[in-house]
Amino acid sequence: MSIRVVVADDEELVREGLRAIVASRPDLEVVATAADGEEAIAATAEHRPDVVLMDLRMPGTDGIEATRRILATHPATRVLVLTTIEDDDAVHDALRAGASGFLLKSVPRERLWSGIRGVHEGDLPLAPSVARRLVAERLAQHSAPRPELLHVTDRQSDVLRLVARGLANAEIAAQLHLAESTVKGYVSEMLTRHGLRDRTQLVVLAYESGLVRPGAAS
Repeated sequence: MSIRVVVADDEELVREGLRAIVASRPDLEVVATAADGEEAIAATAEHRPDVVLMDLRMPGTDGIEATRRILATHPATRVLVLTTIEDDDAVHDALRAGASGFLLKSVPRERLWSGIRGVHEGDLPLAPSVARRLVAERLAQHSAPRPELLHVTDRQSDVLRLVARGLANAEIAAQLHLAESTVKGYVSEMLTRHGLRDRTQLVVLAYESGLVRPGAAS
């Protein structure tokens, strides 16, 4: 079954280009496009896509507010931000709104395809040069670590540190010599225990608790 995608971008050429790129893969289907946040919200309500490919800077309702409103009413939908904005506030606010990944428009098309598949499967596609660093810096600047926020076992801590580095389940399993199903189980248990919807929120919690520190290698 194809992954159903809504493409939201206020620039027509970009929007249509993204539509063509996404639709060129047999496992991806573009069910609608949107020129602003309100259209993205309406398209999500009508088509119930698996993934919304969301620009941030759009007239009227921007991508951050659209993300927040979409996920409030359609929590099963995943939002993958695709933008030219590298500002730390934008990254932080998008992830706080519930976005499941953050990529720059300069990424190769293969990375875009894998990013869409990744958010659909529960992974955390992040632009390595932007998102993890900026989220970490933002949290470090504005709040002291709060270890009491995090309730995990030692092994789950090992898994979470690698999740925060952007590794997929298979990569984590290989590095820790675990079965991939075991890694998925650990991640699912941590999400449920902390009342979180996806890996993005789990990474934010890892930074807030102090388990992962800005600039740390693991």
